[in-house]
Amino acid sequence: MTILVAYVPRPEGQAALDKGIEIAKRRNEHLMVVNASPGGANEDPSFADVQDFERVQQVLADSGLNAELKQFVRGKNAVEEIEALVASLPVSVLIIGLRKRSPLGKLILGSVAQELLLSVPCPVLAVKSAG
Repeated sequence: MTILVAYVPRPEGQAALDKGIEIAKRRNEHLMVVNASPGGANEDPSFADVQDFERVQQVLADSGLNAELKQFVRGKNAVEEIEALVASLPVSVLIIGLRKRSPLGKLILGSVAQELLLSVPCPVLAVKSAG
C-alpha cells in the first residue's frame, strides 16, 4: 500500500509531509509525496522550487522510509494529477494540509482540498499546520 501526500511549499504542506512520514513509519508503507502545477507563464506558489524540492528529498532520504518525491508540470492541475495517482496506485490514505482561514473562508475549505475530498475514492486525512 502507498501513503500519498499532496505537498505544497507552505506550512500546511510541511504538516502533511510530517504526518505522512509518521504514518508510513507506523504502518511500514511506501510513501509518495507529490507536488504538481499546470505550468505555463504564471508563477504558481504551490509549486516547489529547486531548493525546496531538494530539501524534501533530503527529509525523505533521512526518514529511512521507502519514499519518493514526484513533481509534475505537464498541463494538469494538482487535483487531476492526484486523482490519476489514486486511480493507478493502491493508496491507503491521501494526506492533505489545510491552512488557517478567516471566518468567511471557513465556509469553504479551498478549491484543491474540497475537490480532493469530494473526488478521490480513498480515505483523506486533512492536517493543519501548527502556525
